[in-house]
Amino acid sequence: MKIFLSESLVDYSTYTFNYAVYCIREDRNELPQIYNKGFLPYSNDVDLKYETYYLARSLRVDLERFKETSENRRVLKKITPLTPGFIKIPIDDFDIENKAFQDFCFNFAKKRFSEPLSRERLQYILHTKSISDIFKFSFDNKTAGYVIAIVEKDMLHYWFSFFDLNYPEYSLGKYMMFSVINWAYQNDLKYVYLGTSYGNKSLYKVRDFKGLSFFDGNQWNPDMKFLKLKCKADSDFVRDDFKQDTDLFLQNLNRF
Repeated sequence: MKIFLSESLVDYSTYTFNYAVYCIREDRNELPQIYNKGFLPYSNDVDLKYETYYLARSLRVDLERFKETSENRRVLKKITPLTPGFIKIPIDDFDIENKAFQDFCFNFAKKRFSEPLSRERLQYILHTKSISDIFKFSFDNKTAGYVIAIVEKDMLHYWFSFFDLNYPEYSLGKYMMFSVINWAYQNDLKYVYLGTSYGNKSLYKVRDFKGLSFFDGNQWNPDMKFLKLKCKADSDFVRDDFKQDTDLFLQNLNRF
């Protein structure tokens, strides 16, 4: 594992000179340690030569503290008439080049992702070496959704999910997330990582699941009231110098 810093936000008036923290994975066995340090996989540049991770306010479930909530039970009860189910398919046994699968993912992302997902970026994500499994969800014989997962030793990362948008009343996304967390719980894993936790759009994770902690930059913090306040205080903004920061990041990365 190699950790490096790249210059980020600058506010000379307050002498604030921020550096973003990144990590390069050198061995698959490092994955639990990388996630435990608060890193998540970086996929915004399809030309990267190394599998790179960024430090962020990430969210995880401590499965020793996990239990069903009333919201989990409500979602399960409502979706039961559709006879939902899923299978976990090792990535080596899954045809990631299948056009129907890629179209399913791309069309979902086009409608639901806040940031662009090009065909090239989807290919880059699907060929990430750390991906271990695809969870495929279905209603009877009809495909309902997919979850791209990274499983290593005692941890699972619920990375990307894609699902059929024709069932809004059944909270399919919530059902899939709960199902994967519950699978990890039943298979004696220790942690499930749920990605970042910024803004109001991430509050459903905080409300719906028990056993949560967030990485606050120094440690895993179980104070969900504090996290809710931080999420509500987050604001979106556009940086004119984003391209400059990206170039600096790539320059630092290319030193390795």
